[in-house]
Amino acid sequence: MADGDALAVRLRAALPAKGLSERKMFGGVGFMLNGNMIAGASKRGLLLRVGKERYSEALARSGARPMEMRGRPVEGYVRIDPGGLTDAALLGWLALARAYVETLPPKVRKPPGRSR
Repeated sequence: MADGDALAVRLRAALPAKGLSERKMFGGVGFMLNGNMIAGASKRGLLLRVGKERYSEALARSGARPMEMRGRPVEGYVRIDPGGLTDAALLGWLALARAYVETLPPKVRKPPGRSR
């Protein structure tokens, strides 16, 4: 099992089933809570949405670095190195992400429309 796949299995077990969905994104699996991204798992590690208010706090934790897209940091999202991501550390990271994502209004995914 690839690292990203193993991490996805761990996330499925640790995240609440109610309101949880998955989608392929960022080269791995994105986990959505009530339609809002909470976490992602890939070979690069754990991706978490922590919000702008707790972004600096999250970056100060061991193993965290900014998430980057096209060479630019995306404020409010952090990437966690997979090495040393114990079960306790994973639960702590997910608690931080849930504290933010649960404040967001639920998103309803729109069905793909037909183009005219």
